[in-house]
Amino acid sequence: MFRNPAAEVGTRRAFLSGSAGVPGILAMASSVSQQLAAAVDGGKTSAPLAERVPHFPPRARRVIFLFMSGGPSQMDLFDFKPELAKRAGQPIPYQLPDNEATVGLDNTTLLGPIGKFHRAGQSGLLMNRLLPQTAKLADELCVLRAVQADSPNHPVAIQQLHTGNLFDRLPAMGAWMTYGLGTQNQQLPGYMTILPQEGERNYSSAFLPAIYQGTAIQSVAGDQAAIRHLTDSSVDPAMQRRRVDLLQRLNQRQLQRLQHDQQMEGVAESFELAFRMQSKTPQLVDFSDETKATLELYGIDQEPTQTFGRQCLLARRFAEAGVRFVQVSLGGWDHHGNIAGGLQKECAVSDKPIAGLLTDLKQRGLLEDTLVLWGGEFGRTPHTQILDGNRSAPGREHNHHGFTMWLAGGGVRGGMTHGVTDDFAYYGVEDTVHINDLHATMLHLLGLDHERLTWEHHGRPFRLTDVAGRVVHEILS
Repeated sequence: MFRNPAAEVGTRRAFLSGSAGVPGILAMASSVSQQLAAAVDGGKTSAPLAERVPHFPPRARRVIFLFMSGGPSQMDLFDFKPELAKRAGQPIPYQLPDNEATVGLDNTTLLGPIGKFHRAGQSGLLMNRLLPQTAKLADELCVLRAVQADSPNHPVAIQQLHTGNLFDRLPAMGAWMTYGLGTQNQQLPGYMTILPQEGERNYSSAFLPAIYQGTAIQSVAGDQAAIRHLTDSSVDPAMQRRRVDLLQRLNQRQLQRLQHDQQMEGVAESFELAFRMQSKTPQLVDFSDETKATLELYGIDQEPTQTFGRQCLLARRFAEAGVRFVQVSLGGWDHHGNIAGGLQKECAVSDKPIAGLLTDLKQRGLLEDTLVLWGGEFGRTPHTQILDGNRSAPGREHNHHGFTMWLAGGGVRGGMTHGVTDDFAYYGVEDTVHINDLHATMLHLLGLDHERLTWEHHGRPFRLTDVAGRVVHEILS
């Protein structure tokens, strides 16, 4: 079904332009939204977000990505190294890469793990005690300890994590997944990002139709509008419907004249989706129907977890409502200085909401087919970085050679670790997982073959994993 995107474009173009000519289009009585949300007929539909059949039976139906922007420190959270603790304060025993910047690393020494570790769950997963609530869900976590990326630079590494590519503007993984599978709710986007910090190009659809790009939730506080410009209080819904229908008829006339204009097709589809969202989205961002126990579970209405707790609860509500890919972003993990204080702060903000999300999904029977991914664009170095001469509050530099991410639910084995870094948690040395491999595995769990999910662009097929990527079968349940 996805293997011939040109045919899909043709189907969408034929639907939008119609076959009755301009007079027939102008005389349409039924709304365009009804046509765009037409029911599936024989496995085929012209609705771009209609739910599609995957390549093979999926283990997961949706993804929640907890993006920890900045680079969480692997050796301080999930990858304890006794040798690093033993040799703290000593000169570094390894050679730094010649092609990487070493600002603030003059006369640097090894920095031992921050905080204390303990074994959590029946699996005995090693975790920092700064994450006491997440530790209660240790047996749900599949910890990847030797993840690798190709750049130690924030913008480039973030782009690779989100799009699989270092430099070109390509579709984000949420856009690819929505393109491949559609959404389970025609009143909502297939891809939503909550308080995004990664930049618009990292949740865009690029050359895929615009309907697959991420819809940003810009606020989670109080009664503020969650999505900008979604509603227009100056006119009633009936008048808005008439306006949208008029715009769509004009768009269709233009499309019939041009035969094909992907950007305009995306705009037309987005108009309809935005109108449908006006009835559904306000219900989802309203927590008044949640129990007090649920709000407390996420740490809502208390500090320091209130904002991130609301993000995580929104993620559950969107996923439960049928959104295919939901991203939740939390910055503040770029600890070049005072990593001890910084880690304590970010863990206090995120631990309870993340544990609440996993618990809530599990209680509702959603975790088994919801894939949860946690991690940042890279990790940190075992050696210190001294900023502004402040040796009393050292930090760590960027490290893309071997860092930690974890998965839960959605067909992965819980209570396990995969991959090994060296004695200092610097380089991945065994069972490494490249970002391309991570993407291939996520698509596989959703029932999609990463080599078959393609789109023709600039004369060649593109895919999320480009020309790389392998499915990490060892972590599948």
